[in-house]
Amino acid sequence: MISDLRAFQSERPLACAIIGTALTALAFALPAHAQQEIRLVAPEPGEGFSRIQGKDNAAPPPPPPPSGEVLLDMREEMRKFVISIAQFGRQYRRDFRIIARGGLDLLVKRDDVDENKVSPARTYVRALDGLVAEGMFFTERRPGTPPPPERQTEMLKLANYAKNNGVRVFTLDYGNGNEFIDKAHAEAQKRGFVSLVSSRPLLDVSSLPTYPKRPFGENPKSILSLGQVHNFIAVTNSIPYGREDNFALTLHGTNYDMVIVDVFHGRQPLSRQAVETLKYKKIGTKRLVVAQMDIGSAASYKYYWKDDWAEGSPPFVNAPHRGDPDRYYVEYWQPGWKKLIAGDTNSYIYGIIRQGFDGVLIDGLDAYKFFEGGGEENEE
Repeated sequence: MISDLRAFQSERPLACAIIGTALTALAFALPAHAQQEIRLVAPEPGEGFSRIQGKDNAAPPPPPPPSGEVLLDMREEMRKFVISIAQFGRQYRRDFRIIARGGLDLLVKRDDVDENKVSPARTYVRALDGLVAEGMFFTERRPGTPPPPERQTEMLKLANYAKNNGVRVFTLDYGNGNEFIDKAHAEAQKRGFVSLVSSRPLLDVSSLPTYPKRPFGENPKSILSLGQVHNFIAVTNSIPYGREDNFALTLHGTNYDMVIVDVFHGRQPLSRQAVETLKYKKIGTKRLVVAQMDIGSAASYKYYWKDDWAEGSPPFVNAPHRGDPDRYYVEYWQPGWKKLIAGDTNSYIYGIIRQGFDGVLIDGLDAYKFFEGGGEENEE
């Protein structure tokens, strides 16, 4: 028996060669689809393995460990941020007005699978007192040109939804000439909106309108709520007016129902005295004064910017705006940015309230589009 075993072992290489040759010939003799079923696979050391008709019978590999990454709903994060700002502000002043500029799509929640299925974002809507719908009738990128019809229809639908839920709707359009101003005003008025047409982007408005000489709907009444506002003006760049008191007195010499200004005059915040001066019309009755604040961008010329800040440092500072390298998108859901805006008595909002403003125009809501698509926000 031992001699037979030794004989087999000595002949084993020859036998393996014969078997291999036979299998190769058989494979070439079969059709192409059958050839794909025959593969010689060596098992890994120490691992059981078998193959039946080209399929592995080994146990499936374990799933990869979770990455820990959480996908954020960018729109919902922006809604929650605005709601938290409103709640914080009203802790210190119950009638503090919250006005959102843009972000019309935030008014509704869209189904993750079917975007045509929408439901109202009720908590967000209830946090708002007013809404500025920008480019409703004439767009900023093409002044004097209406938005595409399908986009305008959607904007009007969302703006009407806000109005029907107690949110005062203001329109901000762009163009030059009396014809555009009259047309935008007529379109807004018949829908119950309050219109303003500007020849400059909102962040760089430094002059009062030259037309009409007196505001549409000018009235001698004191304005105590947004529902009473029939006209408004925004002057966000006060530097050309020189001294702070000259700026305040120039705007005081108008009869607009609401004035929107920047928190700062140059490098210094507007004083309480200047804000108080702005609160009165030329006729002597009261009006609302609102501060503009961007929560979707951080600017290197703002008071909070530190010398060592840059893209990625602190972590909430993201990429710079295209065409405006002094402004950076912020990851607005990050705790550090939230605290800076409305976290404590050192925050942006608390400072606005202490200056005596009646409310805030929250800008930068469309920043969520940058993080959804990885590019600049689309125009409304």
